[in-house]
Amino acid sequence: MNRSVAIITGAAGDIGRSIARRLADDHDVVLLVDIDASAARKAAEELGPAERFAALKTDVTSEIDTAEMAKVAAGLGVVRTLVNNAGAARAVSLHDTTPDIWRADNALNLEAAFLCFRAVEDMLKASKGSLVNIASVNGMAVFGHPAYSAAKAGLLHFTRLVAVEYGKFGIRANAVAPGTVRTQAWEARANANPNVFEEARRWYPLQRVVDPADVANAVAFLAGPLAAAITGVCLPVDCGLTAGQAELAHTFSQSDHY
Repeated sequence: MNRSVAIITGAAGDIGRSIARRLADDHDVVLLVDIDASAARKAAEELGPAERFAALKTDVTSEIDTAEMAKVAAGLGVVRTLVNNAGAARAVSLHDTTPDIWRADNALNLEAAFLCFRAVEDMLKASKGSLVNIASVNGMAVFGHPAYSAAKAGLLHFTRLVAVEYGKFGIRANAVAPGTVRTQAWEARANANPNVFEEARRWYPLQRVVDPADVANAVAFLAGPLAAAITGVCLPVDCGLTAGQAELAHTFSQSDHY
């Protein structure tokens, strides 16, 4: 069986579905992994036929579940790409972060990526495949959600660890760091505050927030042949946020210092 397989965790969400749709362009089968079985099945059905899009309920923080994920993926074909997309943020401030929240955020946003990679490591060696971790600008600077941010910073280092140690096997490991992404969660905030996107976009040089398709396109590039010599990098997909904040730049440009 020579069908190429892409695995996406957290695939039932907006970003995960968009990545699955995009990777289907150059993979024969996409395995949508999510802890919500019904949401994963619904996403797979909406994306296309069962022979192209498969769904699997998996707790990516469980070593047993990730081992089962690897077995299912092996039965579908040759695993060429793993996208660690599952993640969530809880407490906004360090003061409000309990030890349980700290551990839970690290388990989902960092340890799960390690477990998933180790589960399919041999298959990625065989295919000389690609690992893409979905990090966050929160792992690059302080934007709140401290436990989530610390885990994402660790995820960036884990990406480099894989790139350095597994490069000799032909495995490439890279990360994508999105800024604010226009997902259903943000749409819900917009329902409560119609100005939420207007308030957010002033911090972004491109004067907009990220679309899930923007993240998916970056993943497809890093996983594909055009990035054959790229490994160990973090690609911000953040409409310019980490380059500098537009509001501050405007303030300084109007000051007497210029």
